Amino acid sequence: MGIIGLPNVGKSTLFNALTRTRGAEAGNFPFCTIDPNVGIVEVPDERLDKITEIVKPAKVVHATVEFLDIAGLVKGAHKGEGLGNKFLGAIREVNALCHIVRFFDDPNVTHVEGSTNPKRDRETIETELCLSDLQTIENRFDKIGNAAKTGSIEKQKEVRVLDKVKAQLEQTLFASTTQLNEDETDIMNTFNLLTSKPIIYAANVSEAQLHTLSVHEAREQLGLPEESEVVTISAKIEEDLQDLSAEEAEEFLSEYKVKSSGLDSLARAAYSALGYITFFTAGPKEARAWTIKDGDKAPRAAGAIHTDFEKGFIRAETIAYDDFIEFGGEIGAKEKGKMRSEGKEYLVKDGDVMLFKFNV
Repeated sequence: MGIIGLPNVGKSTLFNALTRTRGAEAGNFPFCTIDPNVGIVEVPDERLDKITEIVKPAKVVHATVEFLDIAGLVKGAHKGEGLGNKFLGAIREVNALCHIVRFFDDPNVTHVEGSTNPKRDRETIETELCLSDLQTIENRFDKIGNAAKTGSIEKQKEVRVLDKVKAQLEQTLFASTTQLNEDETDIMNTFNLLTSKPIIYAANVSEAQLHTLSVHEAREQLGLPEESEVVTISAKIEEDLQDLSAEEAEEFLSEYKVKSSGLDSLARAAYSALGYITFFTAGPKEARAWTIKDGDKAPRAAGAIHTDFEKGFIRAETIAYDDFIEFGGEIGAKEKGKMRSEGKEYLVKDGDVMLFKFNV
């Protein structure tokens, strides 16, 4: 997931907090980040915590998401302004976007537009993404236009998709909002458009706003539809928390009338936006959250552990998470008839606790 936004909105500060490092330079000037910083972030999951309480394993491994801190975009980025080509290229390489928008006012932190306006700032970035994608679409038209005219059925299909996507982009609407069937979506995915990627929004708020600004109000100020995923977070507070113990952090947050870190919500939102679900393995040596795509079948889940598991897959002994917890683990669930033997066509459910049988 790539962290994007205008310069000086808190991208590097948020990245440092997410990764619990101070590896990304956070300066009061545009483009203090040139090459993307990369960090691996654990996805908090209370379900794994509860499984751990029952199994008491020697080791616990959480699911993770990789975040890239990408330098700030400015108006004209699609034309190369402010190293725009370099930064847009970095965005093209990620699977999903976290657009951080500045809500806080701070005279000591320069705003490239001179004032704080979340809706305007969001639209500035997203206009640049749309304009960049329009260039990609036009280039594709130029490349395949003649082949489509001479009767290539496949190229004619592609032109129809290009037309539909172009109409959205010209209205500054993301490619992902285009009404397409499954085949057309597959064609669009070959374009690798910036605006076809899933996106979540991080409203970077001040200390005061942290407990006064609701997600609904943040969404309204951003001018986003109700279904948009928005997380409110104070990147500066989150970065400060990394220097505190768990007890000190809890006390610190309580002063702001906040129960938990916004980073937890952001990591979970990122995981969901990427289309992932989690299944668990649990034993005395290790309890672990494994990442697969929503819609993956049991053999693919086995392959997440080891490719040999997928190749030699026989069956998956499966317990629903709620049953695993209710009956105190594998033995209790098995005694109650809650362990199921699932075959190759089983669609793994989020939270399944699984044990795979396979041929070597």
